[in-house]
Amino acid sequence: MHFNLVDRVIERSESHIVTLKHVSSAEEYLQDHFPGFPVLPGVMMLESMTQAARQLLDPDDRADTPWVLTQAKALKYGSFVRPGATIRVTMTRHKDNDDGSIDFKGDVRLIEPDADLDNLPVACSGRITLRPAIVKSHVASGA
Repeated sequence: MHFNLVDRVIERSESHIVTLKHVSSAEEYLQDHFPGFPVLPGVMMLESMTQAARQLLDPDDRADTPWVLTQAKALKYGSFVRPGATIRVTMTRHKDNDDGSIDFKGDVRLIEPDADLDNLPVACSGRITLRPAIVKSHVASGA
């Protein structure tokens, strides 16, 4: 199952990306999280950060090997994200590691009506590491 958590890229450079996602009440993962008080699950905020970082590395989604999340550190959660809200995800490439993985720092911020865009409430922040997926081919054994 694949959830698209990037609606639009609004800013991009070699080492920085900003994306937007409108959280619709029709999102499947909101139906039971939580009954009577639906909010965007924390793991989906982490996934939005991961997808934004992937967009920075592979904007056209043409890489032979996909980038996968291998580590999440210092994650902090703040504001609830309710259906109807829009989130702004900002990710910055922090460090290229010797093993081919890449560290990012970023946050998910809640865009509220009439909010100061330089001081939006933080819904999630932290560091993540992505690396190319390891694809192993299976060789059929002959009988």
